[in-house]
Amino acid sequence: MSARPTATDLELRPADNEQLARLCGQFDENLRQLERRLGVEIKNQGHRFRIIGAPEAAGVAEQLLQELYEIAGRKHLEPEDIHLHLQQARLDELQEAVAAEGADADAGEAPARAPEEGEALVRTRKLQISGRGPGQRAYIERIRANDLSFGIGPAGTGKTYLAVACAVEALETEQVRRVVLVRPAVEAGERLGFLPGDMAQKVDPYLRPLYDALFEMLGFERVGRLIERNVIEVAPLAFMRGRTLNHAFIILDEAQNATVEQMKMFLTRIGFGSTAVVTGDVTQSDLPADKPSGLRDAVEVLHEVPGVSFTFFSASDVVRHALVQRIVEAYDSRSSLSASGKRR
Repeated sequence: MSARPTATDLELRPADNEQLARLCGQFDENLRQLERRLGVEIKNQGHRFRIIGAPEAAGVAEQLLQELYEIAGRKHLEPEDIHLHLQQARLDELQEAVAAEGADADAGEAPARAPEEGEALVRTRKLQISGRGPGQRAYIERIRANDLSFGIGPAGTGKTYLAVACAVEALETEQVRRVVLVRPAVEAGERLGFLPGDMAQKVDPYLRPLYDALFEMLGFERVGRLIERNVIEVAPLAFMRGRTLNHAFIILDEAQNATVEQMKMFLTRIGFGSTAVVTGDVTQSDLPADKPSGLRDAVEVLHEVPGVSFTFFSASDVVRHALVQRIVEAYDSRSSLSASGKRR
């Protein structure tokens, strides 16, 4: 039996027609997105809204409308903004609560929602970045508390972006003297052939996601100046051999494409006053079939080593388009079925 639907009335203040238009979106697309994801019906006449649905879902919709209306007073709302706020609302927990309401529909009012945890904030000169959901918040805190942190999970969970944000924050607050961003230069199933240019130009395609995050947080010109001064170094993993990096923030991205030997080599580059973050997705290795992933091996070897933290992200932590989350879940489901079939 499903929970009895309720009608919740809401009036948004201050009354501002432009702010209201930003909240609703073109042809009310933002409201329709909230309806689809929360399983509610949203009607409005001007700034007066009525939300019809299960009590828990209606309560979340009311809170989101108020939050998004406040944001709409400062900027245009994009579909990504709606998606990110829906992710932060912990839809998995909401669905469980709605199911519980259905079981207890005759027993009285629905239980109150647990209060939201405090946000973990990363502050840079250009941006203030908050952890979206408990996984990202824990990841930020673990990076700050440990000399070596691993962020492992599917694409779109913010592993690399948050690691770069923490690196920029550490550089700007003078906790470190330089930032070193590293990636294995492994072809992702394609034959790229001969690449023209000097060594930096040859490896740039592999390192583009790291550059993009830096440009967003520091600006194109400043990143260029810092690279010229060697305060920021972006390099392929093979170039790390024989080095010791002191007072640096070091990030190894796409670490599932590092071999066991390369991973050990990288981890032993960490010097005094340095912080290292390793990110990757163990399900997407581009290494040859006979080469085990150094990331998977490191999880097994280092899981009990003091000073090393692990944050494992899942599909529910994806902060890109909602379709990305469903794609990840579909692949995970097939992998689980294949694994169970092999065990029989």
